[in-house]
Amino acid sequence: MIFDTYWFLAFAVLAIGLFHVLAPWPWARRCWLGAACVVFHFHFAGPAGVLPIIVLMVLTYLAALTRRPAACVAAMLVCVAALCFYKYLLFIIGAMAGPISPAFASFLTHSAVPLLPRDAKGLVAPPLGVSFFVFEFVHYLFEVRRGGKPIRNPLEFLLFAIFFPSLVAGPIKRYTQFIPSLDHAVATRNPAANWAEGFARVGLGFAKKILIADQLTLYIDQQQPLYDALTHPQRWGLLAAIAFRILMDFSGYSDIAIGCAQLLGIRLPENFNWPYAARNIQDFWQRWHISLSSWIRDYVYIPLGGSRRGWPRRILNGLIAFALVGLWHGPAWHFVLWGVYHGAGLGLCAIYARLPGVGPIVAKVLQKERFVAWLLTQLFVWLGWLLFFYPTAVAWHMGVNLFQ
Repeated sequence: MIFDTYWFLAFAVLAIGLFHVLAPWPWARRCWLGAACVVFHFHFAGPAGVLPIIVLMVLTYLAALTRRPAACVAAMLVCVAALCFYKYLLFIIGAMAGPISPAFASFLTHSAVPLLPRDAKGLVAPPLGVSFFVFEFVHYLFEVRRGGKPIRNPLEFLLFAIFFPSLVAGPIKRYTQFIPSLDHAVATRNPAANWAEGFARVGLGFAKKILIADQLTLYIDQQQPLYDALTHPQRWGLLAAIAFRILMDFSGYSDIAIGCAQLLGIRLPENFNWPYAARNIQDFWQRWHISLSSWIRDYVYIPLGGSRRGWPRRILNGLIAFALVGLWHGPAWHFVLWGVYHGAGLGLCAIYARLPGVGPIVAKVLQKERFVAWLLTQLFVWLGWLLFFYPTAVAWHMGVNLFQ
């Protein structure tokens, strides 16, 4: 996590503090914030990670300025191709060439590795935050193609693209919300409420991350290798630790990002809304990683046809959309299976009441017995985290042994 480094803490104090010192000069505020974002991105991404993003930024900015549908579509395709190349190339080679010829797959892999950027340790790694960059650029180009006004000021576009609080792990921004909030923050002095709310949000995020998520991680790392020797209550306790670890870790990160933006007077979209209070899978995805699920809904699920073409097509669209949600989290089959698992759950959630015989009865029971609906939803979600965190065989073994 980048936010819990001493470098970031010193950077945030300087960046946010000087932003407010420059309150009488809006143009200086905007320039300072842009410079701070560039320094942040370069420090954590390095030259190899920054260069591809610069190319995508320039391409996206220029394509949108033309307002030509063909240019916007071409830029979107380039952005998606860049994401596939930098994040999924080795996975694609293994998935497509591996079953046909392991030797040829090995040759392609060794040929591709020198083309990919590396992190500070010398390991192959995609450019920092490339998934978030591509999703925000595709959103921006899609909306401009649909008639939205492009961002003409290059500094404003730079700030939209590499706004440092949301750069690494979101939330995924919408430019029609971000730019007005940025303009307002730059032009006015922040009220005391922004400071109080921002500091409280940052503090909450660090508490979730350091006091809860990191401690749960230590517990999980200690207990998971001993899984077969654990009692059934201990296994269920481990599952609960896994579920709350990811919630506290990811929502804590989002809280810090949203809080830092609030200290600048800028509003970022909410990403979590008590997801473990959900009483069905659809409700869960309206509360969990909201900026991602709404992006997938608007730019994948609905363009595929959404729920407008009958329930078989609705289920297929959901499976495709959530397979992409899974793959978005990482280039591995267990992520894809986790996404398909949730896509199937959403499909079942949409049609179970229509099933002949038991469907209406089950729907009536779940509507009346809210605790049962909540319990079944959380059981489904928590079991899914095994697929998310572990290879498929390990996840299956852990899941089965919860009930034996």
